[in-house]
Amino acid sequence: MASIDRIIQREVNPFDPVSLYTINFWQEQQNPTLNVDSIHQNIISDIETVLEQVAQEHRPRTLILTGDSGSGKSYLLGRIKKLFNTKAFFVYIDPWPDSDYIWRHILRQTVDSLMKTPEGQTDSQLLLWLKGLLAFQNGSLLKKIIGERRVFIRSLKGIYASGIYNPNDFFSALYYLLNPNYISIACEWLRGDDLDEDDLKYLGIKGSIDSEDSAQKIMTNLGIISAASQPIVLCFDNLDNIPRLLNGSLDLQALFNINSSIHTHYPQNFLIIISIITSTWKQNSELIQPADKARVNAGYFHLKPITLAQGECLLAARLSPLHSLAKPQPKSPIFPLSTEILAEKFPRGKTLPRNILELGRKEYDQYKNKLLDEPGNVQTSTSETKLETFKLIWQDKYQKAQKKINKITDLAAPELIRMLQEVLNAVRFKGVKTKLLSGKYASHSLSYKQQNNEEIIGVIWTEDPNMNSFYNTMSACQKVADKRLCQSLYLVRAAEVGNAKNMSNKIYRKIFKGRLKNLHIQPNLESVHFLATYHSLMNAALANELMIEGKIISLKELEEIICDSQILNNCSLLQDLSVVDPVDNQEQQSDSDLDEVKDFVVNLIKTQCFMERKNIIENTLNKFINIEQSKIYKIIEELEGEQKIKNITPTSKLERQLVCFIPSY
Repeated sequence: MASIDRIIQREVNPFDPVSLYTINFWQEQQNPTLNVDSIHQNIISDIETVLEQVAQEHRPRTLILTGDSGSGKSYLLGRIKKLFNTKAFFVYIDPWPDSDYIWRHILRQTVDSLMKTPEGQTDSQLLLWLKGLLAFQNGSLLKKIIGERRVFIRSLKGIYASGIYNPNDFFSALYYLLNPNYISIACEWLRGDDLDEDDLKYLGIKGSIDSEDSAQKIMTNLGIISAASQPIVLCFDNLDNIPRLLNGSLDLQALFNINSSIHTHYPQNFLIIISIITSTWKQNSELIQPADKARVNAGYFHLKPITLAQGECLLAARLSPLHSLAKPQPKSPIFPLSTEILAEKFPRGKTLPRNILELGRKEYDQYKNKLLDEPGNVQTSTSETKLETFKLIWQDKYQKAQKKINKITDLAAPELIRMLQEVLNAVRFKGVKTKLLSGKYASHSLSYKQQNNEEIIGVIWTEDPNMNSFYNTMSACQKVADKRLCQSLYLVRAAEVGNAKNMSNKIYRKIFKGRLKNLHIQPNLESVHFLATYHSLMNAALANELMIEGKIISLKELEEIICDSQILNNCSLLQDLSVVDPVDNQEQQSDSDLDEVKDFVVNLIKTQCFMERKNIIENTLNKFINIEQSKIYKIIEELEGEQKIKNITPTSKLERQLVCFIPSY
């Protein structure tokens, strides 16, 4: 076994900045070995009590979880989900794009979360919920009901004789959730996708969920019938990026309207957790109607700073895997840190979990740099690694977006437009406004001013497969064109546009094929991943959760980094919209996948100062599961040839050689 110094030399910093913040608990799974049970344990116990009350009484409970940025609110939500996923079904709801769309957003996020599979289970939450609801214990009855939709619908209508909105369509969708061949379409209907006529016929359903009123009533249906199964926990998080009112304050009233509506129905098997930064709550809570605040019937829970003893446990949990490899074992479980360093940095004896982890990252890096402090070796400054650390964070969030979003229609049009709006603001376009269209499809559109002139560009993004909806969208576009509300109009749509016989297609061809400045842009999934990645980082920045090299990154700073890195220049949708400069032909002809791996390797080495070749390869294989190991060896050799990295232990075995970054001056 190697010494602890040798292990520190060769391994990645366990306080990796990429993993120092957690957002969506379904998107970013927690490592249970890193949990410290004593941290916020009293709040976890109290929330468990509230959850049990909901399960027993089938009446909704609402609680507000506050804490400073870095106190671990989002992480705590993940712990609660992990601890109680056998007692309840968990839904993560991130910021809604438009308050006129909030019920549909909540429904969509609820169904998406219910489609996730809890640890240790083979069925999704949705199927577990449905099976628990129906309590199928008689195999012959199950076979009979699955084999006959009408029997299924009639049975449930008999159980729920009143209170269910649109019972024929709703129970028909539930019926098809039990059929593997139709579960995808049934979920799409349930989450509010505007299905085409053929899919609706397959499900035996008349129409889609296309309004706030119908989405609200479907959520009420879920709350009513879940009383026969387990509670559904709705977790609202990251609320600093919700829509704002004209005075600049957050539109929290929209959320509390939702909460009050849920409380007016019985039974409702919902536990609602509203997680919000303490300062954000103080600044905006006075604008909420007193009657709606009174609906917070499970109380307010505040995350306090942790003790230094708990901080030591956090550090020890991260360092333990490295210590277990060392011989002799370090005398302190938090080496290379010490209790003296903690007492010096936090003289009051308490601090936030993020501050502890950031201290661990910094002290670990400093100790590792000292091990490299030998003649002929070079070190990398913090300023040099800021951009590289950001690129690693971007790459991590981009890959999470790839896993979460499998097709463009996984996101609704208002979400896509909101993400595009955020990117346009980031790259400093002026006059960015949503709702260029009027009426029902207003939130599917935006406008902005072209760079270097005052021309207004209009963008409509719709992926609804239903041709009636497409016709209505095209009619709204025609009104915009007739009123000359913009000089150029872009339709962003990957879905079909119908055939020459459709009225919708005729209007489409008139607007986007008959006018020079109007274009139809067909986006690819990769472009959506770009937009979603920036959206995730923007959420983190607004919540003061985005930290790079020990510094909390504001939204303004994030926008500056985005522009400096030119990371969005590879987004083909933004190229088609003339928002970014297209990459040159040589770059386009290169192997983009290998370029991404090469960037990861050099950024990894640069941020870690130096690493063992074996661990560089292992980290790269973990990040890019489809790449061959031989190609990583080749990339390392190329980087050595380009004098971007240096082998500082050439006499060691190949896999055990230490490789460091060579800064360019």
